[in-house]
Amino acid sequence: MTETLNKAQPYAIGAFRIVVGLLFACHGAASLFGVLGGAAGGGTIDAGTWPGWYAAVIQLVGGSLVLLGLGTRAAALVASGSMAYAYFKVHQPEDLWPMLNGGESAAMFCWALLLLVFTGSGAFGLDRFLVTYSRNRGTAESHPEGEEATRRNTVTA
Repeated sequence: MTETLNKAQPYAIGAFRIVVGLLFACHGAASLFGVLGGAAGGGTIDAGTWPGWYAAVIQLVGGSLVLLGLGTRAAALVASGSMAYAYFKVHQPEDLWPMLNGGESAAMFCWALLLLVFTGSGAFGLDRFLVTYSRNRGTAESHPEGEEATRRNTVTA
């Protein structure tokens, strides 16, 4: 059972990354463009206002990068830090516990994104695709048997 779960781990991490990235990007889109209910019950955040507008940009860009699995670790680190800032600066002064201060989503996003910093993008990420593509392309160009040998090496590697 453990062996099967270990083999599925990259796919579970990839699915987790996609869901977290999508939800995080939706928060940014709602705040910046007023979609999906908008910011704080409707509307948008005024451009350049601190810290809300900058947080929304980080949410949209960082969430999109995490969703795609492109620069996942760096994007997740910045996004996690922005959620830590939001929690400790906005929510925690109201009350210690997230359930009482309205900071559950900030805390959950902070920890979920921090996990992705350490796990990477998992399966389905563009990072993994680009590395595999460039590695295979370099092997095909330098290998005398060409692309067919590259496919065989990739499958057995």
